[in-house]
Amino acid sequence: MKTLDTEIIDIVRKNEKGNWPTNAIRLRRAAIERNKRCLMTYIWTRLQRLKEMRWEIGAILPSDVRQNLSQSEIEWFNNYCKSLVSYMKTIGSDTGLNLIEDTKPPKSLYTEVRSLVDAGKLELESGEVLILRKNSQYMLSRSQAEPLIRQGVLEQVKH
Repeated sequence: MKTLDTEIIDIVRKNEKGNWPTNAIRLRRAAIERNKRCLMTYIWTRLQRLKEMRWEIGAILPSDVRQNLSQSEIEWFNNYCKSLVSYMKTIGSDTGLNLIEDTKPPKSLYTEVRSLVDAGKLELESGEVLILRKNSQYMLSRSQAEPLIRQGVLEQVKH
């Protein structure tokens, strides 16, 4: 792009009387604009892939990926991570909501959980009272189980 720009300047200097070959100038200018669009698309695509990686693998990039990034791309990724974390802290309860945990909708509204401690009574949305005993398994709605899983009272049973 710098070479094309230099050629345009040379053409203008050689023809100072205003007898410029406008087609040659237009052609070089169009080539510069096309190259800018291609470079912007390339940069945009790289940033979109970085954004996808943040959602898929988290805030720490693999070393082979990190080695192939420019300093400005690393800064962009770090700023994106900070923005995402600060946004997630603003939604949900006191600890925020981790949007990265469940990126796909659940297959069921209920989940099977195991009690890690003797937690005592738990009143369900239906009004029913459940006594949580250590190592006992229960089928609870996700909305009721998730806060208890975050608190360490329950763990989700994996099949």
